[in-house]
Amino acid sequence: MFGKVASDVLGLSDVGSVIKPADYDKVDADDYVLHEDNEKIFFLIKSKSDEYCFTNRALIHVDGTSAASKKRTLRRYDYSTYHISNVILETAGTMDLDVEIKFTMGNVQYSIDVHKKHLEELKDLYKALIKIAEITRENAIAMDYAKQSLDLASSTLGRHVRTEGALVEQFKELNQAAFSWLMDTRKQYSIKDFGFVFERYINN
Repeated sequence: MFGKVASDVLGLSDVGSVIKPADYDKVDADDYVLHEDNEKIFFLIKSKSDEYCFTNRALIHVDGTSAASKKRTLRRYDYSTYHISNVILETAGTMDLDVEIKFTMGNVQYSIDVHKKHLEELKDLYKALIKIAEITRENAIAMDYAKQSLDLASSTLGRHVRTEGALVEQFKELNQAAFSWLMDTRKQYSIKDFGFVFERYINN
């Protein structure tokens, strides 16, 4: 779908370019965005062989083996599952034509070269990725504390059970209360939609 004409118009090369929102419908990645579930593209980098599509929910990487090949591999990394870390932005030197943004998602490392004329836009992406990394890290810590608290409460109540008849009933009540509390806590600290972060930092 993203043919030679669109490529020429957008001035794409092996070094990535930041695509404007008006041209999102011209890229392959748009076909794999979950529009039906209100997923939305907020930032998109494209070279001749690859597309890096940052939505409110995930990074969608349309991976091309080369600019000459039509073969593509689609990879999706949801922010809630593949936590972002090690976000680095390398600006261009005097003779460099490109800048580089690096980050890790889960155990997958990315290093994306982008034309230096897009540095200001990349600064916005850098801020958004840093913020998402901070939120998911803090939420993971909060969830761990919540689980530890639940384990402590469970073991403490268990020591106060006195009779076999009460044991079964108390176990049911404790189990149901613990399950409900943990599910509520998970909803609070397991964010899947980071649109509010991109809306705050992305200015394209």
